[in-house]
Amino acid sequence: MKNDFHARYSATGRYYHYIILNRPIRPTYLARHVTHEYRPLDVASMQDAARFLTGEHDFSSFRAADCQAKNPIRTLRQLEIYRHSDLVHIHAHANAFLHHMVRNIAGVLMTIGAGERKSSWAKQVLEARDRTVGGITAAPDGLYLVSIGYPETMNIPVVSPAFPHIVV
Repeated sequence: MKNDFHARYSATGRYYHYIILNRPIRPTYLARHVTHEYRPLDVASMQDAARFLTGEHDFSSFRAADCQAKNPIRTLRQLEIYRHSDLVHIHAHANAFLHHMVRNIAGVLMTIGAGERKSSWAKQVLEARDRTVGGITAAPDGLYLVSIGYPETMNIPVVSPAFPHIVV
């Protein structure tokens, strides 16, 4: 391994998984491990909204007020939403994320999935470059950093991300 390695700044990609328990009854044994949403979520609308967020964008509308990143430009390589029984999964892969970016994306997607806004609202939030138009920050429960990618030249063993269907 080279001497110029830095765990955070040498990374070329990050993979997050956000899990939402989507049912009227609050979780018992899953409490603190998933976010609970009692309103039925339309995953198709959420996935449709995700298309507006993928690619290279200024994600100022999705960053925390105390975010210390000098540049809000990020490349969201893939954003996939799917349902498995009562669980809605959000998989996000980007070159880097801003502070609370995944949780703010999840909040926008849940608002859309609950039918409060149309899918195109995700584009409006993104283009506003203003956090105040983005709605709620989703709870931290259910957010998992799954994997980090590094350049091959660093010879870091590759741990397969938990997203077998996402292209790295």
